[in-house]
Parts: sequence; structure tokens; C-alpha cells
Amino acid sequence: MYNPLRCGLIEVLKDMGGNIEIYNQRETAGETLVDIKVKSSKLNGIEISAQVAPSMIDEYPILSIAAAFAGGKTVMKGLSELKVKESDRFGAIINGLSACGTKVEADEDNITVYGAEKVKGGAEIKVNLDHRIAMSFLIMGMASEEKIIIDDASSIATSFPNFIELFNQIGANISEA
Repeated sequence: MYNPLRCGLIEVLKDMGGNIEIYNQRETAGETLVDIKVKSSKLNGIEISAQVAPSMIDEYPILSIAAAFAGGKTVMKGLSELKVKESDRFGAIINGLSACGTKVEADEDNITVYGAEKVKGGAEIKVNLDHRIAMSFLIMGMASEEKIIIDDASSIATSFPNFIELFNQIGANISEA
């Protein structure tokens, strides 16, 4: 399903230099469907205004991972709602990125990530039963220099029960302890 009110992440990644193409839009059973083609891209840091947050508030954990690998500084504004989601995602993003060697700064409502070509990794991330934090840091572990461990993968079944299986099929090396 393609909901234009929930596609902020795609637009932000395109603004960062992501090679993303939306095509073959069609209606099925009253829902808009599209095909998406994504090619490997070098991302660049950008400033994301607070007005964008409502269209992608749940996607900031994975955007923060993309920002860690982007060239330059990514400033994400208006994120106070992340403190009251399934967990304190605001704190989890900051703590997780820092633990993995990414420079990150935050104030009351904003997170700034200083991207680098390489991310060290080598950390164990406390996910606080938050499926988005768990999946985001497992994805970071696919590209980091050292493995990333999450303390609990059980929450992933909430939204993506076959996440580990599918990601291992595309080259990840995720195993459950």
C-alpha cells in the first residue's frame, strides 16, 4: 500500500541522494499500490524540518541508520514524539548510534547525526521491546565493521515476523542466540 501521507522516508532519502524510483501506480481493492526500484546510492546529510516528522515519525530509527552512513551532517528536527512511542526511541537512537561509534548530538527536540563512510558497530543494543529499534540496528549491523547484537529480537514479530529469514536471504548473517 502506498499512502502519500506516510511516504516521508522515501522523499527524505531521495533528498539525501537516494536513487529511488516509484512507478506502476495502480488501484487495487481501494488501495494505491506502487512498485519501488532502489539502487545503491551515496547519501548526503541534510536538514529535515519538524514539518516532515508527522509523515515519517515511525521511520526515524531507520533514517538515523542511513544518516550514520551518509556523508556529512543530518539534522532531524521535531522528534519529541519519539520519546513516547513503544519505547523512548529518541534515547534509543542516540544511545545506539553512540555505542556503535557514530557521532550524534541531541537537544530537547532534535537529533544530529554525523555520518561517515564506515561505522564501527561492535555494540550490544538494548531495544526495550521496540521492533523498529531492533530491526534498524540489525540493518546497521549488516554494513558496520563489527557485528551489532540486539538484546531481544522477540518484538520484531509484532510487525515483520519473517524479517530475519528474508534479510538472511539477501545476504545478512542474522542469527538468534
